[in-house]
Parts: sequence; C-alpha cells; structure tokens
Amino acid sequence: MIRKIMGVNFEVIKGDITDMDTETIVNAANNELWMGSGVAGAIKRKGGSSIESEAVSKGPIRIGEAVATGAGRLKARHVIHAAGMGVDLRTDATKIASSTRASIRKADKVGARSISFPAIGTGVGAYPLEKAASVMIGAAIEQVVEGTAVRLIRFTLLDDEAKKEFDIALEKVVI
Repeated sequence: MIRKIMGVNFEVIKGDITDMDTETIVNAANNELWMGSGVAGAIKRKGGSSIESEAVSKGPIRIGEAVATGAGRLKARHVIHAAGMGVDLRTDATKIASSTRASIRKADKVGARSISFPAIGTGVGAYPLEKAASVMIGAAIEQVVEGTAVRLIRFTLLDDEAKKEFDIALEKVVI
C-alpha cells in the first residue's frame, strides 16, 4: 500500500529490510547500540560487522534517539540505529514514537530522501504489532508535519501479519 501524505509517500511492503534500496534503513536498536538478533542481527550478517563497530563507537545514546552509520555491504548508504529500547530489551509507545521521529530527523541530517523502517519493538521488545503500527505511522506523520526533506517513508515488514497491521494503520490515517 502507498499513500501520499503532505507530499511524502508512505509505503507498506513485505520484504527483507536488508535488501531495501532506500538511502537509509533503520535498525531497531538498544541504546548501547550493540547488534544482537532480529533486525540488528540480519543487518550485521548481511552488511558486515563494521556497522556494529561504528554504531557502538557512537553509543551509548538515550532511549528514543538515533545515530547513523555506514551501511557496509548493504544497498542503503546509511543504517540509522533507532534506540527503541534499553539493554533490558523493554519498550513502550513513547520509546517507539521517539525513535521513529529521531530516525527521520537523522535521515535528514545525512541528506537522505528515503528511509525504510522495520516494526520497531515488536521482536525482542515484544510490543504488539497492531499498536506498533499505529504508533510508528503516527510518529512519522508528526515528523512530516514538523518538517522533513524525506520523500519516501517505507515500512518493510517480514511477514503477512505485520504487513496487514501496518496497512490497516495507514488506511486509518485521516489528514
């Protein structure tokens, strides 16, 4: 599904975030920025360990913030590490929303016009998909309203259930 909101294309797809050709992809990170399993592990395996080394050198950061690194062997130019949780691996709506907005701001800072997000907090953070979809799409729209040069915000989900929840959340948006 694609919707244009305030001049920005919002897209929901099923796919592997490590294969995205957007200028930036988002890693659902902890605030220490070490890359364990899930999205982070997939990015590290495919892109190379230099991504984690660079990320860790920029941490720790506050939960809800984000940092950018190179993307190693990935198609993207940058990986944005969104600290949606601490090392306790717990998250909530506030942390997910803050890290979503911070990721878009960081994409602006590196000059990117496109960004791909995973479902932040729904893996090891165990945050419900339906809620994460609403929180992330709402936070992305808030950042668009505040201002951004990003023109494509893509939500790249691994399975049909996650894609369905993000499609529903995007359909519900009234602007």
